[in-house]
Amino acid sequence: MSEELFIRHCSPTLARLKAGSMFSCPCHSRKELTEYLCRVNRVLVPKGLRVLPLRQRNGRALIYVYRPKAIEKVLKDQLALSVLDRYGYTDPHVEQCVCRLVSRFQSSEEFPHEVGLFLGYPPEDVCGFIENKACGQKCVGCWKVYGDEDAAKKTFALYKKCTDIYCSQWEKGKSIEQLTVAG
Repeated sequence: MSEELFIRHCSPTLARLKAGSMFSCPCHSRKELTEYLCRVNRVLVPKGLRVLPLRQRNGRALIYVYRPKAIEKVLKDQLALSVLDRYGYTDPHVEQCVCRLVSRFQSSEEFPHEVGLFLGYPPEDVCGFIENKACGQKCVGCWKVYGDEDAAKKTFALYKKCTDIYCSQWEKGKSIEQLTVAG
C-alpha cells in the first residue's frame, strides 16, 4: 500500500475536515497489511487518527481512516443514532461502534450503508440513501445528497480543493506525517 493512496483518498480526513475516509487497495498478505497498518498507526495515532482494515477479500483490503473525536460528535446526533440502532449498534461509544462496523463488513455480503455516518456524511443523506435504496437523490458528489444540496456542494468543493493541495504537496516531497493535522 502506498502513501499516495492515503493522500488521494483521505486528504480531507488528514486535514481534519472530515470524520473518516475509506479506500480499497491491493492486499496479497494479511501479515504485510498488518505490519504496514501498525507502522502507519504509529505515525497517525499521535495526531488523532486511526487506521484499520474493514474487510479483506479477493486480494483487496478495504481500509478505514478515521478521527475518533470527530466520530464522537457524529454519535451525538439523534438521527445518526436512530440509523445505527436499526443495525444493532447498541453502545454509542466510538470504539464499540467501530467494532460493530468492522463486524458488519466482515460478516455480511451486503454493504453496510450506515458507514456513511462513519465517513462524516450528513445523517439525513445517509438515512435518505438507505430509505430510497440509492435512488431519488438531489445531486451526487462524494456521496448522494438527499438533504441540503447547497451545503453538500460547498463541502464537495472544499474536499476537492484539499485533495488537490495535498496531492501537490505530496508530489513535492511532503510526507503523510507532515500533511496530517493534529487534533
